[in-house]
Amino acid sequence: MLDSVAQGYGRSTVLEAVSLTLRPGVTALLGPNGAGKTTLLRTLATIKPPRNGRIYVDDIQVTGEKSARDVRDRIGYLPQDFGFDPRMTVADFVTYAAWLRGVPATAWPDRVAEALQLVDLTDRRRSKMRSLSGGMRQRAGIAWAIVGRPSLVLLDEPTVGLDPRQRLQFRKIVSELRDTVVVLSTHLIDDVGAICDRVIVLHQGSPKFDGTVADLEALGEEGLPGHSRLERAYMHLLPAEEQLL
Repeated sequence: MLDSVAQGYGRSTVLEAVSLTLRPGVTALLGPNGAGKTTLLRTLATIKPPRNGRIYVDDIQVTGEKSARDVRDRIGYLPQDFGFDPRMTVADFVTYAAWLRGVPATAWPDRVAEALQLVDLTDRRRSKMRSLSGGMRQRAGIAWAIVGRPSLVLLDEPTVGLDPRQRLQFRKIVSELRDTVVVLSTHLIDDVGAICDRVIVLHQGSPKFDGTVADLEALGEEGLPGHSRLERAYMHLLPAEEQLL
């Protein structure tokens, strides 16, 4: 949960008094470049403490580095450009994530196997990370984020660079996580319609919409820019000067 969270870099303010309560299911963060999506995810991941406001993970308030460390084993975070050692095998890469998350060593084999099965990489567990295609690498990243069953999974632009088949595969993976709190940022409206339960539209650091996909779709009246009701609804929420195509 975020309670009146403000965030920024240097003299720039990116998020302004954002309050959100996140629930199990898939929540999309939608918004133009610079809206604050990545900053919000980094703040939720406890990478950057907020300037103001309060953050809670599983009802634990994050008040400093000690409490941040205490909740990080409950958070799976996949940034848009995640790093890895290309010499690592896929299994080693995901095992390393389990170690970082505090999963007991005795549970590593089962938890890693579970994560790789969910992303359909069991047969590539011994492959080097450098040998994977872009889509496989992204799936390995998702396995990194979900190993150990964290209660909060944060995915930043997880479908960027994926072809249509790979995006369909991604949707199937995320659909299996509906018992978890999943927050993903995206620019792709059709992904939102296909897999998300809730949509938060950010603009200039503030939520302009927070509701179900159906609630957003209802705003997509004919005559607005866009090729679908969801696209028209999204454009409707932006200032007039940003609605031009």
